[in-house]
Formats: sequence, C-alpha cells, structure tokens
Amino acid sequence: MRRIDDDQSGVPIDEPGGFNDLLGLCVVEWSADRAVIEMTLEEKHLNRSGNVHGGVLSALLDNALSLSGLFCPVPGNARRAVTLSLSTTFVGPAKQGVLRCVGVLRGGGRKIYMASAEVVDEQGRLIAMGEGSFKRLSGSESPDGVPISLLKERLKGHRE
Repeated sequence: MRRIDDDQSGVPIDEPGGFNDLLGLCVVEWSADRAVIEMTLEEKHLNRSGNVHGGVLSALLDNALSLSGLFCPVPGNARRAVTLSLSTTFVGPAKQGVLRCVGVLRGGGRKIYMASAEVVDEQGRLIAMGEGSFKRLSGSESPDGVPISLLKERLKGHRE
C-alpha cells in the first residue's frame, strides 16, 4: 500500500505493498486515531454480479481500521498489528469509481485497540461498514514505533 504523499527520496515510508498494492489501496490521510484509504474500482474488483466483491470491501475496511491505531510520527519508524476480529456489514452496491474508507480509533490500551470504519462511494453513499479489534506487535505499543529496517529483519526471519 502506498501513501499519497510518497516521495522518490529512497527513504522507506512505511508499509510493504503486497496484497494491498494488488488491490490498488492508497493511504490518502493518516494521523493519530484516523486513517483514510481510497481505491479506484476496476473490473478485477467486481464479483459475478458486477458489484465490488465483499472480500475487497473487507480488505479495505481491515486496512483502514488497523491503521487508525498505528500512526507513527517518527520518520523511518513504523508500527504493526494483527487483526483479532473483524465485523463487516455490506450496505449497498458499488460498480465503478473511487471508494473511500475512513477508519477511526474508538478505544483500547497499549496492546489491544478497537476501531470502526465506513466505506462510501464518490457520491457519499454508504457501501459498507465495519468494526475490528487489533493487537499491536512487540515494539508497536509506543507511538514512536520501531525502525522499519528492524521490522523487515523480523519478517525475513519468519519467512526462512
């Protein structure tokens, strides 16, 4: 997933791309207690009925929800979490255009936090909503996070 304000300086911004890049998710706003992610719908995001697939909406919600509790103001550092629970409600169809998901931190403590989010289309119509609970990984309890290079080393160690 990329941030709208990514520059070409070569300094790591935060997240590896992977699945989020495949979906085309883009962080357009991110601050303490709030994350906004947008995506442009393409044919690959649609189900057999021609509407956005529920799995795409769930992934969009999961990302905005989790990021709402992971903002890190320290350049070169990041925070990570795992999803403990995710509740999704599909409200209306979307076939094209840009979807916007706003996640808001609702409560919790140092390790466990809860958030809620809504997905709307370009006309402001509600498409889906969700709630989730998340567990911050070791080192991510602090708002200062940990160096991205350390997070990448930990990830590499898990893959080997």
